[in-house]
Amino acid sequence: MGGLNFSELGLSAEVLKAVADLGFEQASPIQAAAIPVLLGGRDVVGQSQTGSGKTAAFAIPAIERCKPSDKAVRVLILCPTRELATQVADEVHKLSAHKRGIHAVPIYGGASYERQFHELKKGVQIVIGTPGRIMDHMDRGTLRLDAVEMVVLDEADRMLDMGFRDAIEEILQATPPGRQTVFFSATVSKPIRELIGRHSRDPVSVKIEQKHLAVPAIEQWYFEVPPRMKRDALLRLIDFHGFKLGIVFCNTQRMVDELADDLVAQGVSADRLHGGMSQAQRTRVMDKFKRAEFEFLVATDVAGRGIDVDDLELVVNLDLPYDAEDYVHRIGRTGRAGRKGMAVTFVSGRDAHKIAFLEKFTRTKIQRGKLPTADEVGERKTEGLLDRVRGILERGDMPASPVERLLDEGHSASHVAAALFELLAGPTTAPAESSETRAPKNGSRETEPPPQLRPPSRGMEWVRLDLGRGERVSPRDIIVLLEESLGLPVRTVGIIEIHPGQSFAQVPEKFLDVLREGERVVETNGGPVHISKLERERKPAGSKRDKRPTRRSR
Repeated sequence: MGGLNFSELGLSAEVLKAVADLGFEQASPIQAAAIPVLLGGRDVVGQSQTGSGKTAAFAIPAIERCKPSDKAVRVLILCPTRELATQVADEVHKLSAHKRGIHAVPIYGGASYERQFHELKKGVQIVIGTPGRIMDHMDRGTLRLDAVEMVVLDEADRMLDMGFRDAIEEILQATPPGRQTVFFSATVSKPIRELIGRHSRDPVSVKIEQKHLAVPAIEQWYFEVPPRMKRDALLRLIDFHGFKLGIVFCNTQRMVDELADDLVAQGVSADRLHGGMSQAQRTRVMDKFKRAEFEFLVATDVAGRGIDVDDLELVVNLDLPYDAEDYVHRIGRTGRAGRKGMAVTFVSGRDAHKIAFLEKFTRTKIQRGKLPTADEVGERKTEGLLDRVRGILERGDMPASPVERLLDEGHSASHVAAALFELLAGPTTAPAESSETRAPKNGSRETEPPPQLRPPSRGMEWVRLDLGRGERVSPRDIIVLLEESLGLPVRTVGIIEIHPGQSFAQVPEKFLDVLREGERVVETNGGPVHISKLERERKPAGSKRDKRPTRRSR
């Protein structure tokens, strides 16, 4: 691990502020090793795996090199794919947020030429692009590289594997010979070494060795969860398994603060620990956690490294750590002294492929899990409560006077017991909005009648989803679900109404062809979600004047 804070790397106040905004505290190993060398102007050959924080390792020195008053292209970053170019550009924008006048533009195939022409003509200092589109702009005369001072080849091995060798050679030859050249590659093959030999000057090798560490014999699981549903997924796992002591790791201070606040708001006993707190605050929180005065500690890696608690049942990676070694250190905090423990990791989108790398690094199996449904969580809670009641009954000698008073008032013993269970564990019978409803003759699930909804806007129709407040769904969750399942363009979902067991949203009518033949079932980690078109109430002929729905009988 790096062991250096960003404040120790000689960075400008503007970049340090951007890093602080992102919530990062300590540089990753590749950042701590590469940034000082790159700031010194040396060529670098960096070896590091994806997810190690290598983008910031070259992006920060690139930003520091640029001057706001200079409108020429000074930094060129080559990437193998449009996805990686976009990702790198996003990080450059975030890290340069407080350096006014510093502009970066992504250049890749499949995007509008006109927008790229416009951005390049305005003047940019940093260009991030794929070799093919960079060559295209060079041929058109819309991109000049004669003032470039720094060239970065990100994932150079992949670019060569994809057949970009000739394009890379031509691009490098179009840049000044005195430029700084940076190669980042997971492997350094013979073709890479040849490229380095021809186009760099006495490069410094920065290689992060991945040490194989002993992994504790604990259960390791991962769950694919959209970023905005991670909190709800965590709450569901806590409720289902009944965990009472655990640590949740996040990658930034901001995430720690937001999650800790969310957990407390949901009635979970939690506190936080990160480098933005004073030492006295951190010591006080750790002392309380060791005494189990609260159940869940939300922490960053930096703050969490001194944690030594033997009875931890659960470690959660709300975010994948940037370094595989950090993953081992995180999960090693549970399952100590022969006790059982569980490590859970949430992944989203492209992060899912990193699980295979972690398995290879740790030489262990990380099982893919499926989140329990709300009904399964309720059943588990009821079973736990029944076990506690049985224990009390077997013990005997409990005071019965309150129950006898209720019986004397005429209530049956079964009704009294059911009422007490509902107070302790929530309703023991399936509520009206439960997904486990009766199946009507057409084979689809019977649902509650929809509430009185306002007429949809022009060109829109209501759709129904069979999840609501009981599943702690948010409007953002519904938007993401509809956009992904129905193929809706971004930001086309209209009014949303969330009810106890169902939700309704207005979507453009022209995108509802997939629902013409019936409902659509979308599999999620929380279980299947049924989406159906809500048929409008049709008026009899001759009632055109009154276009609003009415409840009056005719």
